[in-house]
Amino acid sequence: MKYRTYLIFGAPGSGKGTQGKILGAIPRFFHCACGDVFRQLDTRTPVGKAFVEYSSRGELVPDEITVKLWMARIADMVGGHVFKPDIDALVLDGIPRSVHQAEIMREMIEVKRVFHLSCPDRDALVARLKKRAVKESRFDDANEETIRRRLETYEEESKPVLEFYGPGLVKDIDATQPPVRVLMDILRAVDDGA
Repeated sequence: MKYRTYLIFGAPGSGKGTQGKILGAIPRFFHCACGDVFRQLDTRTPVGKAFVEYSSRGELVPDEITVKLWMARIADMVGGHVFKPDIDALVLDGIPRSVHQAEIMREMIEVKRVFHLSCPDRDALVARLKKRAVKESRFDDANEETIRRRLETYEEESKPVLEFYGPGLVKDIDATQPPVRVLMDILRAVDDGA
């Protein structure tokens, strides 16, 4: 069975986590943030050490490791009856992060809509990430050089995912709006039968 899925997609700092959490609070939606899966990893394990090695350089964790971790997390949520795929829609942010991940996940998820949180002003994203680093003690977001590298990685490796899903599934949303307006745009697109 494929999971009925909505993807929240965008550059680091575009608001994916914020929108995913809000959608996940609505009945019949289940939010899974790949970043949260990684942040909850035990960094003493081999996978945890590999994650730290890649993320500290601002690089993406290899696709197979990422998808394997995600699958284990989803299986735990289904097994614990937290995510009920027969009645809940899955809301993902932070995965798939590359075309290869999207290809691996094609057999697992049925993507109904990709909400692309668009924010072309990269300086605004850097400022958001620095602010978040202080507020949430997310040290992966504190160094500007690492942030810029993460944005370059997004452009090169992640943004092509939008082409993979194509214009029929991708809904561009202005991420520079207040979060409530971004949410309204997302909900309107969900309500339109996406």
